[in-house]
Amino acid sequence: MKSRPWPSINRESLRSGFGVLSALIRRLISDVQKGGLDYRAMSLVYTTLLSLAPLLAVSFSVLKAFGVHNEMEPLLLELVAPLGRQGEEIVERVLGFVTNMRVGVLGFVGFAMLFYIVLSLLQKIEESFNYVWRAKKLRSFQRRFSDYLSVLLVGPVLVFSALGLMASMASTEIAQTIISQEPFGTLYYLLGLILPYLLIIGAFTFAYRFLPNTNVNLRSALVGGFAAALGWRAAGWLFAEFVANSAKYEAIYSSFAILVVFMIWIYVSWLILLIGAQISFYHQHPRYIYLAEREVTLCFHLFERLSFLIMYLIADHFHRGERPWTVETLSQRLALPDLVIEKIVDVFKARNLILVAAETQAGLIPARDLSTMAVNEILEAIRTSPTEALPINKDALSVSAVDHLLAKLHTCTVQAAEGVSLKDLVDA
Repeated sequence: MKSRPWPSINRESLRSGFGVLSALIRRLISDVQKGGLDYRAMSLVYTTLLSLAPLLAVSFSVLKAFGVHNEMEPLLLELVAPLGRQGEEIVERVLGFVTNMRVGVLGFVGFAMLFYIVLSLLQKIEESFNYVWRAKKLRSFQRRFSDYLSVLLVGPVLVFSALGLMASMASTEIAQTIISQEPFGTLYYLLGLILPYLLIIGAFTFAYRFLPNTNVNLRSALVGGFAAALGWRAAGWLFAEFVANSAKYEAIYSSFAILVVFMIWIYVSWLILLIGAQISFYHQHPRYIYLAEREVTLCFHLFERLSFLIMYLIADHFHRGERPWTVETLSQRLALPDLVIEKIVDVFKARNLILVAAETQAGLIPARDLSTMAVNEILEAIRTSPTEALPINKDALSVSAVDHLLAKLHTCTVQAAEGVSLKDLVDA
């Protein structure tokens, strides 16, 4: 009997995969050292310490109203498991403080301050995620208020209620009868081992999908969530070894040692969370892995040329009845990061030159008839696109000789495109 040969391995694909992984690792190291992720993780440590008690107080009050507040302690113990005995002591002290906190007697001002501190933590997290995703703006105040409250009030109730329901179902006589039979008993045991990892992956994936003020693909969020969960578990194991051999720190810091160790673990956790967000970003925008700088900066000439080219491609496909371009397909066609394409597309959207077709998947089409869209109108939109706000004194920038020269150049450009529409450009 002949043995079946092993499947052939595509060495080029393997080499390419290792190349991408190597470039990604180098990029992540650079992001931590030079990209500001470490500083943002440090900032989140301070915010976490400030808002930990208010956050737990709000969550505890909501969970207590639904009768599932007893599920909070096991979760907190899992989060600080790498700290060992010191982690248990921290959880005991914090929960004791939260339990004794009487939210009902705080009054309106105290209750408002409690929520403000908690919402500030979520805003700080959103700012860090927006930095990773190159999103320039936060959510509006109304969206922040509604979205954050949904996370604080609805999220914990759903999660802990689901966990409590699963535990109750598993303890029923029917469930115990099924579990006592193989292979269901083994499957139940394996599920108990896997479930904590799945919950961590789900929590990270939700954070990466929900918190950035930009569109994040579910697959990219899941990749980042899986990587962060794996890194968090590995870091927890290493940190547990560190804590077990940190007797000298207790001798140096005395009673403050527990706080120092806790702060280090919070920093490591936030850093891993931000690295996972960065992995999600690179999965969705892989071209950024190979960029030397964090941001793509186009010179004015290239920005103008690229803008005209994008407008031409969109109009050409529309004129010929072909499938509309999307930001992703334009990125592939022009071999540029899609965030660069988005920036130009946003300029044209704001000037009502292009729009997103409702019946297509983010397809871009001209906003008006091509014959009514003058080339000079497109040029004006490109050259007067908003940039970063600067306190400019126009009088200080006015020199008659320079003003005269620029006016002549502008006149020549306008005359060269006089009477030319976008349809003429497509038909040429």
